[in-house]
Amino acid sequence: MAAVPAHARVVIIGGGVIGCSVAYHLTKLGWKDVVLLERKQLTSGTTWHAAGLIAQLRATANMTKLAKYSQELYGNLETETGVATGFKRVGSITVALTGERREEIFRQAAMARAFGVDVEEISPAEVKDRYNHLNTEDVTGGVYLDKDGQGDPANIALALAKGARQRGGLVLERTAVTGIKREGRRVTGVDWQQGEETGHITADMVVNCAGMWGHAVGKMAGVNVPLHACEHFYIVSEPIKGLTQMPVLRVPDECAYYKEDAGKILLGAFEPNAKPWAMKGIPENFEFDQLPEDFDHFEPILEAAVNRMPMLAEAGIHTFFNGPESFTPDDAYHLGLAPEMDNVWVAAGFNSIGIQSAGGAGMALSQWMDAGDKPFDLGDVDISRMQPFQGNKTYLFERSKETLGLLYADHFPYRQKATARGVRRTPFHAHLLERGAVMGELAGWERANWYAREGQEREYRYSWQRQNFFDNVADEHRAVRENVGMYDMSSFGKIRVEGRDATAFLNYIGGGDYAVPVGKIVYTQFLNLNGGIEADVTVTRLSETAYLVVTPAATRLADETWMRRHVRDFSVVITDVTAGEGVLAVMGPRARDLLQAVSPNDFSNATNPFGTAQEIEIGMGLARVHRVTYVGELGWEIYVSADQSAHVFETLAQAGEDFDLKQCGMHMMDTCRIEKGFRHFGHDITSEDHVLEAGLGFAVKTAKPDFIGRDAVLKKKETGLTKRLVQFRLTDPEPLLYHNEPVLRDGEIVGYLSSGAYGHTLGGAIGMGYVPCEGETVADALASTYEIDVMGARVCAEVSLKPMYDPASERVKV
Repeated sequence: MAAVPAHARVVIIGGGVIGCSVAYHLTKLGWKDVVLLERKQLTSGTTWHAAGLIAQLRATANMTKLAKYSQELYGNLETETGVATGFKRVGSITVALTGERREEIFRQAAMARAFGVDVEEISPAEVKDRYNHLNTEDVTGGVYLDKDGQGDPANIALALAKGARQRGGLVLERTAVTGIKREGRRVTGVDWQQGEETGHITADMVVNCAGMWGHAVGKMAGVNVPLHACEHFYIVSEPIKGLTQMPVLRVPDECAYYKEDAGKILLGAFEPNAKPWAMKGIPENFEFDQLPEDFDHFEPILEAAVNRMPMLAEAGIHTFFNGPESFTPDDAYHLGLAPEMDNVWVAAGFNSIGIQSAGGAGMALSQWMDAGDKPFDLGDVDISRMQPFQGNKTYLFERSKETLGLLYADHFPYRQKATARGVRRTPFHAHLLERGAVMGELAGWERANWYAREGQEREYRYSWQRQNFFDNVADEHRAVRENVGMYDMSSFGKIRVEGRDATAFLNYIGGGDYAVPVGKIVYTQFLNLNGGIEADVTVTRLSETAYLVVTPAATRLADETWMRRHVRDFSVVITDVTAGEGVLAVMGPRARDLLQAVSPNDFSNATNPFGTAQEIEIGMGLARVHRVTYVGELGWEIYVSADQSAHVFETLAQAGEDFDLKQCGMHMMDTCRIEKGFRHFGHDITSEDHVLEAGLGFAVKTAKPDFIGRDAVLKKKETGLTKRLVQFRLTDPEPLLYHNEPVLRDGEIVGYLSSGAYGHTLGGAIGMGYVPCEGETVADALASTYEIDVMGARVCAEVSLKPMYDPASERVKV
């Protein structure tokens, strides 16, 4: 073993494929003093027993970009390092056994084309031609990707490690990390042990690549890394005579995947009810270990497989393998700078797709570490999306039972997690349930997504077609458009910024102008140096020295972290007060009448115009009302302290009986906002979407002398837009849009939808998406014929820069 140096620029903890990839890519960027510490041997945790499937297509464009990068990297690693990776592009086939699954994989195929991935939809007969061993009598369709492949997981990791060593990186095995020293928001170094020898290495940065140990290593560093190990099963057959190289095969309706390797078949499973492992901790001596067999648990998978691939009935089982893999609460891996610390990075929790993700994840994280900014939008996997409570071991144990199986479950739109529910509840939770609320979950919050009618089952019936709540949402939508509706917004993040420099601080981090009168509300974005949107918020001035920043529920921690990292020398205090206030949105043409019935205050335009807040009496309590809207109607958001929330709800509900007030859910809010063209952060606007190209230039005040992103905004004004976010409406009222459907201009794919929902007032599915316009005006770009690809069918679409619903916002400001 080589000696451990006294100092490193970065210490990478964990020698699986992820840690090796991070070391490889950092040294490729020219970093020196890169040290990787592995507790046992490289690959000895999960990597060594991974199946080695390497697919390109993921759920979003950037995740697909990373997966494509991985397979391209692995194709060249052997030449670079001399280590055989076993990588070969054998192609892959995914087959559907139901009509719903066929729609899912065909929608994925359309999405793949928009992302630049070669893909082919194939019939059951074509599936049989390409995989003749398969029983296809109940197959409804398939998708073939010719560049997908497979490889030797351990050797891929060893090749990456060798590449890092060749450029000066130090990779040390049998060197366990026993502690991490911290000062404030920074780590200063790592304690290590090699056999009987111990020591300490100071470090400028630490990267947690510890896989299923990532949660424990995170605790050492003072950061939350929510993941839990589960048992993962596969079998390897005895050699099968005449078996030649076949594509990787996935049969998600039977929870199974198949890989030919050296004349044998590997059959693996992602069963619906997984078995969490090591609730009390991973054994200290765990190294290249496997877990006890559980044939009873695997038997249903095997029975289906023997029917699907009859030759397995004649083949013996060479190996029955059970090994641990780590899974996160939402089935997305963790990447990025930990919110709690300023020099602790994380790349862990890869949900059994570590081999196909490692190359891209290592590249993206290394570029982020090198430049200090994300190279592109990584919101899907940015660890700042995780809430602090999600590190709770009991929560992780319960959620992990489900997340393993969700990899191969139907990925229906609006699908909700079923396990580990009910952790975060708003002050109105019981009241909403009494009135028929059907709850969904976001960032741990229980939220009323829609309301069941009397006698209707209170649960989702998932489909790619109109789901069982479609008409319920249509009724809620009409109530808000034509009368008055009320919904719970308490889960949205609420962050107080106060202090003598509060105005100056916000004017530095945000694009808006916050030197406004008390009670004024500013819709605004926090920008990065490229003019990309880091946060989409409303800022209300509460006093001369205090503001309230309201953020989406899912990004509250990320937005708070962004603010804290840019405090510099400003004298401000930043406090999360989300749980302190309940929020009810009262929206619709009769919203003013309802509020006037429960409060002596004046809600007229003269006293409370759009974009202002005021303190009010309501019932026998007190509240603060913000006159803003995310649904495009006259309305108010009512902020009330948690102790008085129930009273205010009951007051509004009782008075609402005279107005036919309707309880509404989050799905309604989405259908209304998309008709109005309001942007959804994380879909329509992200850190790599320029604020001007997103059509939000009105919210940026470049007359201010200095704010983050100002130069990029001014430069874009000079050079012109290269794309523009626009709104689409399908002219056929039947198809449904969700997101990622390809956009075609004059028959050619030019992009994809960033979000989609049904517009019940406009009478068709509505989408948002970016249209290229480099070298031409936006008007010229829109003077074309546009279509949206819905599961392979091209549907004509109207396109508009202005909101298709109430373009002048007359209904909002009445």
